[in-house]
Amino acid sequence: MIKAIFERSGEDFTGFSISGHSGYSESGSDIVCASVSSAVMLTCNLATEIFKLRADVDVKDDNISMKLKSGSGDIVRGLYDHLRVLEEEYPKNISVKISEV
Repeated sequence: MIKAIFERSGEDFTGFSISGHSGYSESGSDIVCASVSSAVMLTCNLATEIFKLRADVDVKDDNISMKLKSGSGDIVRGLYDHLRVLEEEYPKNISVKISEV
């Protein structure tokens, strides 16, 4: 199962950590994993390369995290909303939680 934990302070999203594998299908044909991976890469690239937000992005094995150091957390909120829709469609393959910081 993919586990996505989003950090939030009040209404402001400040970061996320995503780990695991969905187990929906074989590697290379897993649409849940591909959807999450693509959305996470887009979010990190938009934040750091397009909007030039200061953020720490860390990738290790099957875990990726991003912590915003500056700027709006709206882009992280967009990823949260996207993954919640995936969680509704594939509840056995992805879990999305919020951690208040």
